[in-house]
Amino acid sequence: MTDELLVPSKEQLESQGLYHRRKSVLVVSFVALCLLLLAMRLVNDMNFPLLLNCFGQPETKWIPLSYTFRQPLRTHYGYINVRTQEPLQLDCGHCAIVSNSGQMAGQKVGEEIDHSSCIWRMNNAPTKGFEEDVGHVTMVRVVSHTSVPLLLKNPDYFFKEASATVYVIWGPFRNMRKDGNGIVYNMLKKTVDTYPNAQIYVTTEQRMSYCDAVFKEETGKDRVQSGSYLSTGWFTFILAMDACYSIHVYGMINDTYCKTEGYRKVPYHYYEQGKDECNEYLLHEHAPHGGHRFITEKKVFAKWAEKHRIIFTHPNWTKTL
Repeated sequence: MTDELLVPSKEQLESQGLYHRRKSVLVVSFVALCLLLLAMRLVNDMNFPLLLNCFGQPETKWIPLSYTFRQPLRTHYGYINVRTQEPLQLDCGHCAIVSNSGQMAGQKVGEEIDHSSCIWRMNNAPTKGFEEDVGHVTMVRVVSHTSVPLLLKNPDYFFKEASATVYVIWGPFRNMRKDGNGIVYNMLKKTVDTYPNAQIYVTTEQRMSYCDAVFKEETGKDRVQSGSYLSTGWFTFILAMDACYSIHVYGMINDTYCKTEGYRKVPYHYYEQGKDECNEYLLHEHAPHGGHRFITEKKVFAKWAEKHRIIFTHPNWTKTL
């Protein structure tokens, strides 16, 4: 009698099996929920050094519908935040790179430029007073170490009014070193102390070497041995090709422009009178030492345009063969 009571019935066995199955489902569900909550917590706790909205409304002729599902911000380890020492995080859709050239004068494309996802400018090129031609928004500004003092002549305009702008400063190690002997780096440290919201990044020594290596690979010439200085445009293109899905360059002439009959003569910069653009290009191209090889660089840019989503307008480019 006692032994019979210890033997579970068929109904009891089925009930126990159902109970264990339900228990397993609950355990698995609980574990999955915990993992989901942990993942959400990690995402919410992420502290990006750059909170930059580069996700505007790109034109449909540039961005396919599939690209509306944005990827996470890309990390660019060759650029370090002066204040936080964290790498640059930047991912843009359709970028507009606005040249400093006098070609921009009278073009009246400011509104078109401002509708781009990310608007890039170089050195100390201003927008105030030139909005109709060049736009008024600046999201990324790439600056030569030699142009930093020009920015500091009007620091409120560049670092207070434009606090949402990301500044990427390039320069040789001797000026950018962090041991107290880097003249330009010291300037930038004081700037972020005065303007704590300023987003200022500097190129690493490794990134500078990489840009030199790209120049040698593309031209067959060693930058130092050939007495060449890379232009701010060179550094802008290299970062933009990493950060942008497509690029529209405004106001940059190609390598044959100055040899074209009846070409438009303009100042070297749209915001100041003086030097003629083509004269300046030829002077630098043939300088034995310390010249920017603007014409050589334009040949490289034309080659990159065949591999990347890059177009040039105002003036429009034809492919360099």
